[in-house]
Amino acid sequence: MATFLVTLERTGPEWQPSRGLEEQSGWDAHAAFMDGLVDAGFVVLGGPMEDQHRVALAVEADSDAVVRSTLARDPWSGSHLRIASVDRWTIRLDQRRRR
Repeated sequence: MATFLVTLERTGPEWQPSRGLEEQSGWDAHAAFMDGLVDAGFVVLGGPMEDQHRVALAVEADSDAVVRSTLARDPWSGSHLRIASVDRWTIRLDQRRRR
């Protein structure tokens, strides 16, 4: 299975820059959706970038179409987040495999 790095940008019309992440409308539904993607093994790593305007996700998927269609089901899709890019990222170094 290919590994992809996805960059999401917080530029949706409902994103309120003056509010913290957990204070955004629809946070609970978004968080539950993302937790489900982690539990399913789709999201390997994820979190906000230093600028707090972008989010990076490392996901395992067969294609960028799968990545986009999966993330389109996020309650925040289009309202708080938009996909800026989906790039293939081949992980060659992974300390977790040594355990």
